[in-house]
Amino acid sequence: MFNYGKDTLTIGKALQILRGELHAAINASTRKKIQKCYDEVNIIAQNDAAVYGINTGFGPLCNTKISKDETKQLQRNILLSHSVGVGEPIDKDISKLMMILKVHALSQGFSGIALEVLDRINFLIENDIVPVVPEQGSVGASGDLAPLSHLFLPLIGEGKVFYNNKITNTSNVYKKLKVKALELGPKAGLALINGTQFIAAHAVMVVEKLHTCLAHADIIAALMIEGLKGSTSPFLQELHAIRPYKGNIHVAKRVHHYLKGSQILKSHEDCDRVQDPYSLRCVPQVHGASRNAWLHLKECVETEINSVTDNPVVFSKDFTISGGNFHGQPLALPLDYACLAASELGSISDRRSYLSLEGKYGGVPKLLMQDTGVNSGFMILQYTGAALASENKGLCFPASADSIPTSLGQEDHVSMGSIGGRKALKVCNNVVNILAIEMLCAAQAIDFQRPLKSSKILEKVHTEIRENITHAKEDRIFSTDILKAAKLIESKELISITQKASHSAKSEFENIFETY
Repeated sequence: MFNYGKDTLTIGKALQILRGELHAAINASTRKKIQKCYDEVNIIAQNDAAVYGINTGFGPLCNTKISKDETKQLQRNILLSHSVGVGEPIDKDISKLMMILKVHALSQGFSGIALEVLDRINFLIENDIVPVVPEQGSVGASGDLAPLSHLFLPLIGEGKVFYNNKITNTSNVYKKLKVKALELGPKAGLALINGTQFIAAHAVMVVEKLHTCLAHADIIAALMIEGLKGSTSPFLQELHAIRPYKGNIHVAKRVHHYLKGSQILKSHEDCDRVQDPYSLRCVPQVHGASRNAWLHLKECVETEINSVTDNPVVFSKDFTISGGNFHGQPLALPLDYACLAASELGSISDRRSYLSLEGKYGGVPKLLMQDTGVNSGFMILQYTGAALASENKGLCFPASADSIPTSLGQEDHVSMGSIGGRKALKVCNNVVNILAIEMLCAAQAIDFQRPLKSSKILEKVHTEIRENITHAKEDRIFSTDILKAAKLIESKELISITQKASHSAKSEFENIFETY
């Protein structure tokens, strides 16, 4: 059981709640805290003193006083007027995750929202009634105003939702379930749409997806080192102890562990090759740097999802602060960093795929196939990897480097973190396919090293790949193989295999890169 507003939310727990693996609720003590803040907001709403968003207009209308009779209409209107999103709907899981993150933020007890509103959001989560949220429209500053407005239109009976695997009007679902739309009280609408939950939900997904890419990049790179008879010297502890970046040390140790006990490795101990190309030799430095970026993002996200990010913040009926906790900059910068880190992971992976096709290393045939000419071999798979790597480079321009004033200049610096989150997730999805292509090339290269065997761990990895995708002796529709390889990465089965084969307990240092 997870207690909203009381327990610390981790990325892993958020994903467990999303996937129905962990039940979440608001406990009695938290409900009292929420009710107390709500009561104080109602007192403020009756006072003559202007308090932003409770008895005033929004944005540039912050100095426009709203009468007591107009308060409820004001909160309804803010959801209607701010629902200006365009583009395709975001993934249903991200929309649902936004609701989970919002409930936790509002349950901190500083937002002045009614318990019935939080209970209704929980009702939507638990019954898999998920609002349809357009992907574009947020500048990541006053919170994710447009997407959060769409997210909470169903509370007032408006908007569309995913229900029973279909998109339908909220009113149809409410009619079927005999549920009434809510009437929002003072500040409720503002509390709902102020916040960074669109950015944060994307960031949670980026943390998970990038971790999957990082873990597989090390495994697949080790396979490729074996397939091309690369050296293990660049992975020795002594080398990284004198340049002790956490990510570099971690990657070097992992890859060295994967290669331990390999017959293939032993077979070329006395070869005359002095050093390997960078894409093999510098795996710890490149993968390690991306690991460090991932760790930075993870730490920022876990601060964000346990924070109060709406405005104004209500400490008591006599003490409210209209500040900028909704501003997306704290996530916008690390998301751009993570986007670049993911892209680099795909870039070096594509270089290893290209290297395997040259026929220069490890005794593997050109284009990874014996009978070429009539067969093109693995040539065109790398084209796709190159296309994706290039697309990623274009997506790496930092969204946070831009700012366009909005709200008649009241909101004169914005983070664009919403765009950064979408881009980072897109890059990670592209990297999955780039790694899938390298996996196919590496497994094919290993086949040409027979009868020599790799290490016990990598042999199990190779066997799993071959159970899903057979060795290619001639041309075939390789897009099918890429899809299978990508699904294997998404399943995390190769990670599971390497973890089961590694019996040693992980140190606290290693665990920072293994858990979220």
